[in-house]
Amino acid sequence: MRWGAVGILWLAASLLAQAATVDTNPMNYDPQVRAAYDRFYNLDYPAAVAEFERFHAEHPGDPQATAYLVNALIFQELYRQDLLDTTFYANDGFLSGRHATEENPATRDRIFALADETVREADWRLSQNPRDVDALFARAWVRSLRCTYVAMVERSFGAGFRLAIKAKDDANRALAIDPHYVDAKLIAGVYQYVVGALPWPFKLMIGFAGITGSKSTGLAMLQDDGQRGVITRVEARTAMALFLRREARYKEAIAVVRTLQSQYPRNFLFCLEEANLQKDAGEGMVAVEAYRQLLARAARPGYFASSKLELAEFGLGDALRGQRHDGEAAEAYERAAEAAGVGPELKIRSLLAAGQCRDLSGQRTLAVRDYREALDAGPNTSRAGEARKYLRSPYRGN
Repeated sequence: MRWGAVGILWLAASLLAQAATVDTNPMNYDPQVRAAYDRFYNLDYPAAVAEFERFHAEHPGDPQATAYLVNALIFQELYRQDLLDTTFYANDGFLSGRHATEENPATRDRIFALADETVREADWRLSQNPRDVDALFARAWVRSLRCTYVAMVERSFGAGFRLAIKAKDDANRALAIDPHYVDAKLIAGVYQYVVGALPWPFKLMIGFAGITGSKSTGLAMLQDDGQRGVITRVEARTAMALFLRREARYKEAIAVVRTLQSQYPRNFLFCLEEANLQKDAGEGMVAVEAYRQLLARAARPGYFASSKLELAEFGLGDALRGQRHDGEAAEAYERAAEAAGVGPELKIRSLLAAGQCRDLSGQRTLAVRDYREALDAGPNTSRAGEARKYLRSPYRGN
């Protein structure tokens, strides 16, 4: 027993020593901030935004308090538009073509004004102390958030890339000053992976400008942040799961997602992501059952603070289609397209897929209806050409 007690004390001391090696803004431990993040990670965005609004008002001039609010507003908007659907980003198709989004100018202007406010606040603090790692992190974080918005909503990759470089530079500088500021590894790690994953010709071109990245380095940084980060731990694991999915390392990605589910079991997106990964891993009927169970849970009043049934229906359609259950798949896609509040891009994708499944089922009249609705929903998008093509002649599975 004596040695057992010594072992427990040694383990506790080791854990405390490890925790002591992680530095972060003390504000990140504030009970009001933690309560707001609990709402944020359970997808109760209105309540989270309200909490961060209050915190921002109570801490004028602090870039971290402003950055909290920017983060909540951006993810609330991405969620509204179905742009947190990972199937959209799991391949390089996201980087090409014209996609339908519905930008709210008032929301955009508020986000950009708050992002500018954060940078001004951080700049002032850095003018007083160039080694202020809290200010460096806040500036890096808000620049990376703005990059996320302009890339995903405005589809402006040039502007997004310029913001990403600035964010990476700030994060790297923070880590150079304080290597234990683990939260900064989210920004630096995502940048490393994304640049490392770029197509070779583009990577060669930007390499001449000294811009380089490494997928393995990026994943390692995200793994460390996912284990030890304070304010970005969940985001690091979320990004890591997405990147592992891109690498077809599905079992590893599922293991990461399950850690997120265990922490936030009422987060609809974390539950959805396991089904998505099972589908991509080739576990077709397992995924079908997972989607159906998720939809059943979502139908229970109050089970999820917020759910996006169209995302689960679209995933169910994909899983059923992979098992050649084309009629059922078409019905799932059509339910996704008809869901209240469905984003325009997902609606078009769902209708196009539904039309293809109807054609494969020999239901040409229903297929034509779906293609026409897809064309009406996005006449100037990349998928409009596909819809026109299949209106002229049925989809044959090629």
